[in-house]
Amino acid sequence: MRKTVVLDIVGLTPAAIGQNTPFLKKWLEDAKLATVGHVLPAVTCSVQSTYITGKWPSEHGIVANGWYFRDVCEVRNWHQSNKLVQAPKIWEKARELDPTFTCANINWWFAMNSTADYTVTPRPQYLADGRKMPDCYTYPMNLRDQLTQKLGTFPLFEYWGPRTTINASRWLAQAAVETDKLYDPTLTLVYLPHLDYNSQRYGPDHTTVAKDLQEIDQVVGELIMHFEERGAQVIILSEYGIDKVSQPVHLNRVLRQNGYLSIREERGLELLDPGTCQAFAVADHQIAHIYVNDLAKLAEVRKLIESVPGVEKVLGPEEKAAYHLDHERAGELVAIADKDAWFTYYYWLDDAKAPDFARVIDIHKKPGFDPVEMFTNPEIKMLMPKVGFKVLKKKLGFRMLMDIIPLDATLIGGSHGREPESPEKGPLFITKNKNLLPQNSIAPTEVFNLMLAHLQA
Repeated sequence: MRKTVVLDIVGLTPAAIGQNTPFLKKWLEDAKLATVGHVLPAVTCSVQSTYITGKWPSEHGIVANGWYFRDVCEVRNWHQSNKLVQAPKIWEKARELDPTFTCANINWWFAMNSTADYTVTPRPQYLADGRKMPDCYTYPMNLRDQLTQKLGTFPLFEYWGPRTTINASRWLAQAAVETDKLYDPTLTLVYLPHLDYNSQRYGPDHTTVAKDLQEIDQVVGELIMHFEERGAQVIILSEYGIDKVSQPVHLNRVLRQNGYLSIREERGLELLDPGTCQAFAVADHQIAHIYVNDLAKLAEVRKLIESVPGVEKVLGPEEKAAYHLDHERAGELVAIADKDAWFTYYYWLDDAKAPDFARVIDIHKKPGFDPVEMFTNPEIKMLMPKVGFKVLKKKLGFRMLMDIIPLDATLIGGSHGREPESPEKGPLFITKNKNLLPQNSIAPTEVFNLMLAHLQA
C-alpha cells in the first residue's frame, strides 16, 4: 500500500483558504478540492467516527461528543475508548487487504484501546489529591517518554481553556513527524484543533482568526513538506465550519421550569440527577439530545422544546432516521438550533447555586459541552495574582478550586453542529490525486472509501 497522511484541520473551510493561508493556497493549485456533506451532529467525535468507518452515527453509535449512558444513569462526555465506536475502522480494513499495513493515530478521537499500531493523544494525569497534570497517552507506552524527551510535556493548558495557543497543534504535528521517523506507518491520521478556539470564542469573523489561519498554515506546511519528502501522499480534511452565533439557549432551564428536571442539593449547590428526571437535555454545540425517561411525556416535551426561541426543529423517531441518528444512544428527541443560536447545559436558575464544576474547566463532570471554559471571569479583580496563588497552593499540596470560568453564555461568538448555510462554509477534502476525486462534492461516508483508494493507488 502507498504511504498516506490525512491531516484533519478542524474548522478549515473552502472560504477560509486565501491570503491568510499562503501555503495551502499554493498547494491547492496542484490539487483538487471537494466539499463534504453534513453529519448530524457536526461535532468532532461524530464526524471523525463517520470518516474512519464509512458509516453514519446510526451505525457506528457516536451520536455526539457525549451522551446519556442509560445503564449507569450518567451523562459522560469525551471518553477515549475506541471500543465505543461500533463499526470497523479504516486501519482494520486496510490491514485485511495488506498484512504489512500499519497505522498511526495522532489525536483523532477515540484513540485509546484501539487496534491502530501507534497512538498519541492528550491525556492528563488525574492525581488522587485532585491535581490535573499535563501529559499524553501513547501506544506503544514508551513512545510517550520518547516524545516528551524530544518535544517536552504536551501543553495541555494550551489545548483547551482560556490559554489556548498554536503550541498544542504544533506539538501534535511534531509528534506526528517523530512517530513517522520512528515507525514509518503506512497511514498517519493527524488531528489539528487550532482553528476551533477563537472561532468559537469570538466568532469566525473576528480579527484573531486571521492570525490563527496564518499559524495553522505554517504548521501544516511544515508537516506536508516532511511527509512529501518521504514519498507520502497527503489528504487535507476538515469536519465542519463554525457559524457566528449570539443566542445561547438554555433547554434544561426550560425543562426545569416546566417540572421535568430532577435536582438534588449538596452543600447548597445544585446537581442534575438524570436518572430521576422525566426529561433533560444533553447539549452539544448546536444540537441537543433530549432524553425522555417518562415516555408518556414525549409528545408534550416535544411541543415544549419546539416552542423555545432559538430552536429551529426537533427530531422525533422518524426524523432521526432520516438524519441517520436513530441509535439507542441518541435522545428520544434531538433539538437543532437556529443558525444564530447554540445550546448550553445550564440547569440552575440561580448562579449562587451553580455546581462547583461550573466555574472550572471540567469536561467530564459537566452534563453537556461548555465552550465558556475558553474564558476567564471578567468580574474577578486581580485575576492573575489570584491564579498564581492558587497554583502555588496546588504545588504545596493543598486542595484548591481553579474557579475562574464565568457563567455568562452570551460571551460565545461561534458554534457548529447544524448544517452549514453553504458548502463554502462547510468541511472539505483536498488531494493531489485528482483522478481519485472525480466529484466536486462528496458524502461524509465516502471519505472512508477515498482514504482506502489513496492507500491502494
